[in-house]
Amino acid sequence: MRRLTMNPRGDWQARVERVGLTYHTLADGAPYWDETAYWQFTAAEIDRLEAATAEIQRLALAAGDVILDQDRLAQMGIPANAGPAIRAAWNNEPPALYGRLDLAYDGTTIKFLEYNADTPTGLVEAAVAQWYWLEDCFPDADQFNSLHEKLVAKWKDLKDYVSSPVYFADAGSEEDRMTVSYLRDTAQQGGLHTRHIAMHEIGWDAKHSHFVDLDNHAMTTLFKLYPWEWLLKEPFGEQALSTLPPSAALQEWGPRKDRRLWGSMLWIEPIWKMLWSNKALVAILWELNPGHELLLPAYLDGPRELTSYVRKPILGREGSGIAVVRDGIAVEGGLTGENAQGYVYQALAPMAIAAGNTAVFGSWLVDGEPAGMGIRESTGLVTNNTSRFVPHLFR
Repeated sequence: MRRLTMNPRGDWQARVERVGLTYHTLADGAPYWDETAYWQFTAAEIDRLEAATAEIQRLALAAGDVILDQDRLAQMGIPANAGPAIRAAWNNEPPALYGRLDLAYDGTTIKFLEYNADTPTGLVEAAVAQWYWLEDCFPDADQFNSLHEKLVAKWKDLKDYVSSPVYFADAGSEEDRMTVSYLRDTAQQGGLHTRHIAMHEIGWDAKHSHFVDLDNHAMTTLFKLYPWEWLLKEPFGEQALSTLPPSAALQEWGPRKDRRLWGSMLWIEPIWKMLWSNKALVAILWELNPGHELLLPAYLDGPRELTSYVRKPILGREGSGIAVVRDGIAVEGGLTGENAQGYVYQALAPMAIAAGNTAVFGSWLVDGEPAGMGIRESTGLVTNNTSRFVPHLFR
């Protein structure tokens, strides 16, 4: 594994825009998409990353059963009123599309950092932009990237289980709109009829108890790039829960694939993703699998024996509220203040650092299967909304 430098394509902005990557430059003019460097791997290293992704997915599935069997939702800061819907969704298996594991990898050791299971972004960069970069710059090389093909195939599989049209919603940021537009395109390539709608444009028909679009048409299938923990705090949060079947109804409805088991609205991603998009998962995984080679020691009640660790809000996003402690001293972020949902304390991982850049390896899954990788670089230890995306290849 090596980080190598190169001259970017002269018209790289136009090239990435043509393939859907419109969010390529930060507000200060610095590149978000950065092709002045790339990471090169061997095929064996890619095989290790792929196998690690599959193993962490297996551990997460087992942890989901434990969380629900032991009724640990409150420990994760998940509101009690969401519990029945989460249990029903976990058991009924409504469609789940994609997710991203963030991994630390220094060329020797792979460690799991967190699971972006509900609203992961960085997809256009990983699935499309870096693939076209590879074809332009290194056509004889390969890439850990079957994202596009797997997404289209998954939508094709869902044709018999979703209602038409499939609505795609986001909160309006350029990055989110770009991601939703791409996912909508993969659904259309999978043969589905789709429509876009902003989250704030979704209405509620109280008389008929369903969500409606701007034309007052009932919405029955919705992909939302909007976190469940935010959605449940909205004025329509209770209505969202009312469109999901309660766990008490499980035995009343027939076959496992019965559409009614998913409620009057099919939500993608399903509400059970709250179990994995919550950073408390890393502590629960360590508790269930102490010493596992892919996991870092992690705790919810404090750092315990750890003197070098990362303190993360269990529902934090884009690096917000993270503090890095090395040998008992905060070297990035601060330890003051409180977080209502609590923190997780995770041992400091061996990271890939080159030319002053710290890399985090985002390993993607589609339908629970490893599907590709995207790499984010930061000048510090915390990946945030200014961290750059850098392409990769393997030979």
